[in-house]
Amino acid sequence: MTTQITRRRLIGGLGSAAFAPAAPVPAAGKKPLRGIFPILATPFTESKAVDYEDLAREVGFLDRCGVHGMVWPQLASEYDRLTKEERWRGMEVVAEAHRGKKSALVLGVQGEDRDAALEYTRHAEKLQPDALIAIPPQQARSLDDYQDYYRAIARATQRPVFIQTTGGARGLEPKIAFLVELARKFPHLSYVKEEWPPIVDRMIELDRHRPPVKAIFSGGGGRGMMYEWRLGMDGTMPGSPYADLYVQVWDAYQAGQMDKAREIFSKLLLMLSCENHVGGTRQYIMTKRGVFKTRISRQRTFTLTHEAIAEIEYQWEGCKPYLKA
Repeated sequence: MTTQITRRRLIGGLGSAAFAPAAPVPAAGKKPLRGIFPILATPFTESKAVDYEDLAREVGFLDRCGVHGMVWPQLASEYDRLTKEERWRGMEVVAEAHRGKKSALVLGVQGEDRDAALEYTRHAEKLQPDALIAIPPQQARSLDDYQDYYRAIARATQRPVFIQTTGGARGLEPKIAFLVELARKFPHLSYVKEEWPPIVDRMIELDRHRPPVKAIFSGGGGRGMMYEWRLGMDGTMPGSPYADLYVQVWDAYQAGQMDKAREIFSKLLLMLSCENHVGGTRQYIMTKRGVFKTRISRQRTFTLTHEAIAEIEYQWEGCKPYLKA
């Protein structure tokens, strides 16, 4: 698929103030699903138990950063290392900590199959989040299995549901036509977190199907977010440690302050680059910022050398003028 920019996009991009798409008007009582929606990391104690106190603290941290939404649990939350009971309690803790916040709350309801996802969906429904998100099922063998899975979730809720395009059965691609068909059949199943390569080409193709597609978000740490916004996309779901930097890039971009957005984004990209070659960077920053007590992960064990810490601190120094929380 070849990346093409429509005449509408080209004309819109001639002025910096026109880079940002117009915000959709939310229905009465509904929060807009647009902007920076960080995925909460899951904090652990020294014994690798879930630290629910820190999980609640993370909600407050993201709120102080000014995020437009927050998501838990997803891949960045190590959701596949959590038991059902931990996920249920974590949802309750996050929902309670989020009560009264201006941002939107999105709860992850994915499961290894349809029945597991329905259990999480029913539990999430009791907590009244603003939206749900579901990674595809890992036990699927075909797109028919994907369709059965998402249709079951759609029938179990009337809330907006994000479909994440990666993380399911190995090698099983959610085709654009498949996503559009679901959006037509279930109008609340029309939000996409696009991570399947070629990501930008697929985003552009999805954008051609508005409506019924209502929102297109990216993942991948938001590394391509400024280009995606230029193309008219709706937001990104990055990690938590640099939430205030992401928000400031978004705010500057939406205000047409492109030089400011690029300057802050450049500092953010240095931190994301640091993550690529210094394992444990995210955990280090979350403790440094006073959000988590430990750097513990269930997924990997990190040992930070003096040299590694020096590199993180050096790149972090450039971010300090832009911190809000």
